[in-house]
Amino acid sequence: MTGGCRDALAAKPLRAVYDLLLRCYGTQGWWPGETPFEVMVGAILTQNTSWSNVEQAIANLKQTGLLQPDAMLRCPVAALARVIRPAGYFNVKASRLRNLCLFLDAHGSLEALSALPDRELRDLLLAVGGIGPETADDILLYGLQRPFFVIDAYTRRVFSRLGVIQGDETYERLRRRFEKALGPDVRVMQEYHALIVRHAKHRCRKQPVCAGCCLYQACDLAKEPVVAASRSAPPSP
Repeated sequence: MTGGCRDALAAKPLRAVYDLLLRCYGTQGWWPGETPFEVMVGAILTQNTSWSNVEQAIANLKQTGLLQPDAMLRCPVAALARVIRPAGYFNVKASRLRNLCLFLDAHGSLEALSALPDRELRDLLLAVGGIGPETADDILLYGLQRPFFVIDAYTRRVFSRLGVIQGDETYERLRRRFEKALGPDVRVMQEYHALIVRHAKHRCRKQPVCAGCCLYQACDLAKEPVVAASRSAPPSP
């Protein structure tokens, strides 16, 4: 890491980390989904499970013709639960998917929702049973192209290890901090969140793989004596 990179991390850490991750991993093209509704469904199904499980559940929904709001509403919740079983917590998630479909039906269409201001739309989503801040922001950022940054466990892990955040801040405080640093750029927010997920799975795991990490020299965790002794610093990229 050059002196210029270190200076950038000190002055504008959130933007600088984005630049470093993008240089390291390239564009991620996240979120996978053919339609806004598929993205919404994925945001609910991914709660407390891996994306590979979500993919199986979505494939089942497509095969059974249920990946449409009206079809999902006509389907009994118990039957829907069986279809999405690979995603885990399938009874709970089936009820949450039904809540989402009732919400969409009550507001007419996705097109009608798209006409609403950002804050009003977010407040409405948060009022839907089973949709919390992270799921709402997944839906808003990736499904409806609105500038809300998604804060998840990976974000807290990576940035607390970097020393940029404490890690126990409220969801809303962290979301506002990222949004202030990035500006209302939906594409950058989408890419940044995807890059954080990629980095947390590839390097910044629960047991970190520090050697070769593009953020190594900026990382507070890597400076801890036990970590530093067990992992040699990689060459500067």
